[in-house]
Amino acid sequence: MTDLTAFAHGLPKAELHLHLEGTLEPELKFALAARNGIPLTEKTVDEVKATYDFTDLTSFLAVYYPAMQVLQTADDFFDLAWAYLQRAHAQGVVHAEMFFDPQAHTSRGVPFADVVTGYRRAAVRAQDELGISAELILCFLRDFSAEYAMATLMEALAYKSWIVGVGLDSDERGNPPEKFAAVFARAKAEGFFLTMHCDIDQVGSIDNIRTVLTGIEVDRIDHGTNIVEDPALVALAIEKGIGFTTCPVSNSFVTEQMKSDEIVALLRQGARVMVNSDDPAYFGAYIGDNYVAFAEKAELSATDLVQLAINSFEASWLTAGRRAAYIARVEDFATAAGVPLPARA
Repeated sequence: MTDLTAFAHGLPKAELHLHLEGTLEPELKFALAARNGIPLTEKTVDEVKATYDFTDLTSFLAVYYPAMQVLQTADDFFDLAWAYLQRAHAQGVVHAEMFFDPQAHTSRGVPFADVVTGYRRAAVRAQDELGISAELILCFLRDFSAEYAMATLMEALAYKSWIVGVGLDSDERGNPPEKFAAVFARAKAEGFFLTMHCDIDQVGSIDNIRTVLTGIEVDRIDHGTNIVEDPALVALAIEKGIGFTTCPVSNSFVTEQMKSDEIVALLRQGARVMVNSDDPAYFGAYIGDNYVAFAEKAELSATDLVQLAINSFEASWLTAGRRAAYIARVEDFATAAGVPLPARA
């Protein structure tokens, strides 16, 4: 019998929904605060974790953004990303497409260059020392103006070769996708891949999903499980090969459960859903942990986990050849473990 926990952690996988700022563990937060002379209200790890009392997206963001004050220099951003990539490596990640929020830093005076160069250094080191392929996705904060987003995009063009795509995150209330339509059109024209958060159970969730699919025409949707409310949209997403970067454990913090029923329903219909960790330092679960928690909640088989890992590569922004090579690694790992491969579509 397959040890599902060991199998889930060892399974080669891509992580496509990971906020680098959401990997700030309390221990690193204290170290960076000391380095930069920033006083903290909390004095112990337990006191920091006691603030992680989230009931919805808004309550999470109220803790998330203030914590970033300790990130001041390129070295800080390097240390943050490098710590994540080491943890991800230990949980089977071989390719990561990582979100970063430059406006959360430039809005408080940190130069864009310091943010992106710090993160880029970590990505290069991960390739050299861990064998992880790592890319950056620039996310615009939807509660800032579209003009600020466009200015951030223009600044990012100098680092175009370091950034694979653009995304949209933060508070969805009153900030629908169409607010940023012109920014995403320009990003697409510049050659960036597109993704947008359509967070779970937001006001107007299904309308926002429809907009990103048929108006903005993104390549992926982050979260997005409310699409099950409209079977026609599900069919369209499957036809388009849209990836859904679901995050079961983080879902369980901001809703009554991890949306396992919706994720499984999409999986069984052939949608390109996969499992990710979102903000693992705050939700206490990196990607392998998410695979295990989801498998236990939804009573998944090891073969189901293989399909989720294959989906993670199929939805990635790798070249076709590299994508196929990674999928072969997944299949070889499963075969070596005696796990049946999923039926091919």
